[in-house]
Amino acid sequence: MPATYYHVVFTLPHELNPVILNNKKVMLDLLFAAASKTLLSFAKNELGGKVGFLAILHTWDQKLNAHFHLHCLVAGGVVADETTRWIACTKDYLFNQRALSLVFRGKFMALMSDARKSEKFKYEDQRYRALKNTLFSKNWVVSVRDPVKHAEHVLEYLARYTHRVAIANSRIKAIKDNTVTFTAKNRKEHRIEQVTVSAVEFIRRFLLHSLPKGFVRIRHYGFLANRNRKSNVAIIKCLLGCTPSVQQSVIGLEQMMFGLTGVDITTCPCCKKGKMRLVLEIFIRRARGPTHFIRCAN
Repeated sequence: MPATYYHVVFTLPHELNPVILNNKKVMLDLLFAAASKTLLSFAKNELGGKVGFLAILHTWDQKLNAHFHLHCLVAGGVVADETTRWIACTKDYLFNQRALSLVFRGKFMALMSDARKSEKFKYEDQRYRALKNTLFSKNWVVSVRDPVKHAEHVLEYLARYTHRVAIANSRIKAIKDNTVTFTAKNRKEHRIEQVTVSAVEFIRRFLLHSLPKGFVRIRHYGFLANRNRKSNVAIIKCLLGCTPSVQQSVIGLEQMMFGLTGVDITTCPCCKKGKMRLVLEIFIRRARGPTHFIRCAN
């Protein structure tokens, strides 16, 4: 949509890491729920309508340690009066970070207590009380970053955060003598550093970021929720005075991925020369979709 978008990051305190690593599905679902409830409530109370956003789960930091947080891309406005009016954010301001962090902490802690009472995860009483006291004493980090001004940059921006887990291959610089060396950003000193760990430690850190089977790490909320997203976006574009283009340029998946990443996904992963082509498609009963058989054309 031709609107400003805001990048908001919700981060869980590291004191929760042991609980999350032992109860990933429950705790990560709570992270999504607390963050989404926080944004939806702020939009309703401060802007007077329903906001739209998507949330992408990240579980790592630059050194591959456990660091659980959500990247949210939030549309800079809300629909009000049952999608008959668009109310835009003003002066590049979304919501107050401090207020967001307090509400986010409260909602997460309430949801976690409810989950424990319903025995979705177990935690000994005395230890849980100590954990709660520690968590309530901390300032939880919610960051509202610079807005993304141009709608055409949104897809490119999201591509950095979606289908990559923990580390890109380009960051791995050496594998030798049972060690792995990779690069990491030192954000405090604004420089790139090299980190060398044992191969076993590298594998341990990488596996921290495996998710439960079927877990959805990209979710949509508000007027961008899956059920009514297409119709809602069409209505909002009309409210913003957008006229549909007479002819739209349609590109294939291969061209889109090459433009975003510079990688030709049709290149054979074995010979690195030939092109992959679809040779057969089989539909299996009770399967979610077709099974594709692809071979190298070289």
